[in-house]
Amino acid sequence: MSDHEMEKKLMRIISDIAEGRYSDEIMELTRYDVPDTTRTIAEAVALMMVKVEAREFKLQQLVDELKELNEKIRKNTIAAVTAMAQALAARDIYTEGHTSRVAGFSYEIALELGLKPEEAEYVRLAGALHDIGKIGFPDVLFSEHDARLPSELVKQISRHPAIGVKILEPLDFLGPAIDYVAAHHERLDGKGYPRGLKEDRIPLGAQIVSVADIYDAITSERPYQKTRTPEETLVILHDIAGTRVRIEIVEALEKVLRTREQT
Repeated sequence: MSDHEMEKKLMRIISDIAEGRYSDEIMELTRYDVPDTTRTIAEAVALMMVKVEAREFKLQQLVDELKELNEKIRKNTIAAVTAMAQALAARDIYTEGHTSRVAGFSYEIALELGLKPEEAEYVRLAGALHDIGKIGFPDVLFSEHDARLPSELVKQISRHPAIGVKILEPLDFLGPAIDYVAAHHERLDGKGYPRGLKEDRIPLGAQIVSVADIYDAITSERPYQKTRTPEETLVILHDIAGTRVRIEIVEALEKVLRTREQT
């Protein structure tokens, strides 16, 4: 290879390195039989490349460590907020375990409807946190009472989705789960709360949580209502499908229940 060809090769290699394409090709120009000027430049470039690669490797390590730390913080924060929601439900012996069951049903229904696991996870989180807005409510809400609540207490209850959103908004990694919490008491006919959303304006995830919430509430023991069987509850859900909830979600719940029975 002539001196001119070596110089052209050196310039090409330097150009590749500048664009982030590293290789060992530069080492061929550090041999003793290469002209002094070309060899000196090649040695300097090779040393620089090694240092850059080392720094990039260290930077990638730091990025990976930061990602790992952020994920740990995310999981710990979700665990803490979920524990708060579970503790809230535990104030009432009749709703203890409710959030965990709603979360489980929500996730399984979402998968049954064809959502991807990562999408279903947001629905599960919403199911776990859907009543977080009841924090700070008076104890009378969690004590035994009949179906007729004082009007002021009813107003407080209707505010819990909006309060939940305010609590969860700083946790932006919850993504669409916050919207699902906000809208889990909306109805297809627009008679829900807090915003009176209708039909397609209600996120699918919110409707899934709504169905899971209704199902668990009706099949669980409550002081103001008789516990219904799963079969009776499905009849009720079918009766309100189309006006309150989407029929395809009720049908997905039926499939989930059949699957649970078979396992």
